[in-house]
Amino acid sequence: MTQAGEAVAGAEAAGRRLDEVVAELAGASRAQAARWAGDGLVEVDGRARPKAHRLRGGERLTWAPPPAPADGPPAAEDRPLTVRYEDDRLLVVAKPAGLVVHPGPGHPTGTLVNALLGREGTSLSAGGGAADRPGIVHRLDKDTSGLLLVAKDDATHLALARDLAAHRVERRYLALVQGRLPAEEGTVDAPVGRHPRDRKRMAVVPTGRPAVTHWRALETFPAVQLAEATLETGRTHQVRVHLASLRHPLAGDRTYGADPTLAARLGLDRPFLHAWRLAFDHPEDGRRVELTEPLPPDLQGVLDRLRG
Repeated sequence: MTQAGEAVAGAEAAGRRLDEVVAELAGASRAQAARWAGDGLVEVDGRARPKAHRLRGGERLTWAPPPAPADGPPAAEDRPLTVRYEDDRLLVVAKPAGLVVHPGPGHPTGTLVNALLGREGTSLSAGGGAADRPGIVHRLDKDTSGLLLVAKDDATHLALARDLAAHRVERRYLALVQGRLPAEEGTVDAPVGRHPRDRKRMAVVPTGRPAVTHWRALETFPAVQLAEATLETGRTHQVRVHLASLRHPLAGDRTYGADPTLAARLGLDRPFLHAWRLAFDHPEDGRRVELTEPLPPDLQGVLDRLRG
């Protein structure tokens, strides 16, 4: 396991990317160093900086890798999965709320990855270099339901990751927000990174990674509004943080300031967020694959009560 560390960037670091230099100093891969920076775990002169930050030389660098997952690769587990699309290159899963996507501290087993590994005859990509995330192209929060893209081989994973970075993968969410949004539609373009005082939360911070969310109001009720959020980027908790930054947190999202009394009145025991649409160009032949997933019963029940 790579340990936390500290070093002074030498003159030879001038003009180089932060993740490149930290990888060399820490004895880690560049992908690992990039993830640490993305999670706000790499600091330059005491301030978290993104992976692409260019160094001048002479700065004090610190890094604090997260705890390593359980020893060894994730185990195969016989757990139910709902697959909405599958071919020999990839599959799309409908993830239920409450299911963690991949193993990590606090949840070494019982994840979506464990269930994927337990599917007979299913191969998975190497996870873009992350051993605990085979096949995982993008993630959903534990309490977010909806469509998730999984790659079966490394070439497919690389192609889909490139399309994600180029904004060619369409990801749309249904979200129930408190109050009324400031217009019929809009965009939040604000960097997202670790909260400066609470490392378990994310926040809009100047040192965060670029993040863009487009939103539009769909349906208005007395205390809440149903909206659609479309991602350009895919930062941790992005939709939740961006809508909360507008002072309209997701109903049921106590982590980002939602009213627990309202959530109880609506019958919500999780943030109202569902990945309802996924569209992408298939890496094999370029055809457009478009999938939608209806709201699960708990969220649909909230809307039914509001409409009733």
